[in-house]
Amino acid sequence: MSRVWFITGAGSGIGAATARAALKAGERVVATGRNLDKVRNALSDITGDNLTFVQLDVTDETRVKAAVDEAVQIFGHIDVVGNVAGYSLLGNFEELTTAEIGGLMSTNFLGVMHVMRAVLPVMRKQRSGRIINITSLAGIMGFKHCSAYSAAKFAVEGLSQSVAQEVEQFGIKITTVEPGFFRTDLLDAKNAKYGSGTIEDYAVEGSAEDMWSGYDGKQQGDPAKLGNILVKIATMENPPKQFLAGSDALAAFKPALEARLEEVNAYEDLSRSTDGSF
Repeated sequence: MSRVWFITGAGSGIGAATARAALKAGERVVATGRNLDKVRNALSDITGDNLTFVQLDVTDETRVKAAVDEAVQIFGHIDVVGNVAGYSLLGNFEELTTAEIGGLMSTNFLGVMHVMRAVLPVMRKQRSGRIINITSLAGIMGFKHCSAYSAAKFAVEGLSQSVAQEVEQFGIKITTVEPGFFRTDLLDAKNAKYGSGTIEDYAVEGSAEDMWSGYDGKQQGDPAKLGNILVKIATMENPPKQFLAGSDALAAFKPALEARLEEVNAYEDLSRSTDGSF
C-alpha cells in the first residue's frame, strides 16, 4: 500500500518539489498551504486521486489539528510528514523588532511544533511514521543578518532531536534536513522580509537586502533533486537524524564543526575543572 504524505508549504520550492517526487513514486499526498490557490497552481499539471489539497495556516494550532484530522479522514492514515512551510527574516539583530521576530518564530518554529503535536498521536496509534523537518544550514551555524531565522531553525533542530528520542519506541523516526542555498523563492523580493529598523553604526556595511537579494535565482541547489532524496530518506529503515543538503552546506559546515571540536578540546581541562568533589 502506498504511503500518505502530509506536506506543509507545498505551494512552492522544496514543498512543491517533495509533493511531486512523492507522487511520482506512487505515494499519496496531502498538499497544504496558507494560500490554497498557490498550492493548486504549483501542482496544476497533476491529476488523480493520490493528491488532495487542504488549506493550512501552520500558526493556527486549531486549524492544524483540523487539517490533520481531514487528511486522516481522506486517506485513513499519515505515514510521512514534511514540515517545509517557512519564510526568511533578515537583518541585524538590533534592527529587528520583537514583533517581527515573534512573527517569524510563530511560523518557522511554532508551526512545526503544532504539526508535530497534531500528527504524533496518529503515528503513535499506527506504531509507525516519519517526520522530516526542513531547517537550514543556518539552523546549525550562525550567519550575519540571520539571527532570527537561525534562532527559529536552531529551535526546530533541538525540538526534533529531543522528541526523536521520546517517540522512537513507537516506530516513529525524525530527520532534520539542513539545505544550503536552493533555488526556491525564499529570497525572492516578494517573499523575503527584512528588518524595518536602521542603525547608523551598521549602515556602513550596507543593508541586509543588498547582501542577500543578489543570491536569488543563483542558488545551486535543485529542489527537484532534494525532493527525490527526501522520498528516499522516508523509505530508509534507519534514516539519518540530520541530513546536510548541498555541496555548499557540506563545505560550510564541516570546517565549522571541526573548529568547534578543536575549541572544545582546547578548553577541556577548564571544562572539567567545574566538577565538584564528593
